[in-house]
Amino acid sequence: MASLRTAARELFDKPLTAVATHTHYDHVGGLHEFEDRVVHRAEAAIAAEGGATGWLFAAEFDDDLVRALNNAGYELPERLFTALPAADYDPHAYRVPPAPASRLVDEGDIVDIGRRRFEVLHLPGHSPGSIGLWEAASGTLFSGDAVYDGPLLYETSDADLAAYIRTMERLRELPVRVVHGGHDPSFGRDRLLEIVDRYLALWQG
Repeated sequence: MASLRTAARELFDKPLTAVATHTHYDHVGGLHEFEDRVVHRAEAAIAAEGGATGWLFAAEFDDDLVRALNNAGYELPERLFTALPAADYDPHAYRVPPAPASRLVDEGDIVDIGRRRFEVLHLPGHSPGSIGLWEAASGTLFSGDAVYDGPLLYETSDADLAAYIRTMERLRELPVRVVHGGHDPSFGRDRLLEIVDRYLALWQG
């Protein structure tokens, strides 16, 4: 709704690479503001097209999505924002702007930012093109929505439970020290194993 680049301009005094862990609207609303945009090839067309409704009001969600959110443990508030960026801003008119990728990535590709290099892990399940960024030297994983310390969404229209199970099994074997998820606080390996084992028991039981 508001400009990410403007809100955090003091952080953006160097060249930036914006990596979309996936293209759900709550993760790519500001992607168009950056010139260097990295997207997995499975979701590149979605990023390039843009235009998706932002669903800022509960009444805009379709019944299947509401059901999936409720099943996961989320209760939708009437509106999904607490303030407007301007008095004349119309949240009903919000759309995700097009953000064509400047680079397509897949499993094993490297995102090199100079002093740090991250390996792209394809982690489908939450969405077809979900990725994580893995830095083996520090045991750091930026996991997007593949895993985070909150209710995971696996019944949405673009989710794939069989793929999600494979992703969870893979994450269980990854020697992580810290996970920075797409939502909620960061956590360590012990908590990762708890989350993974809980969902594997749910999905495979």
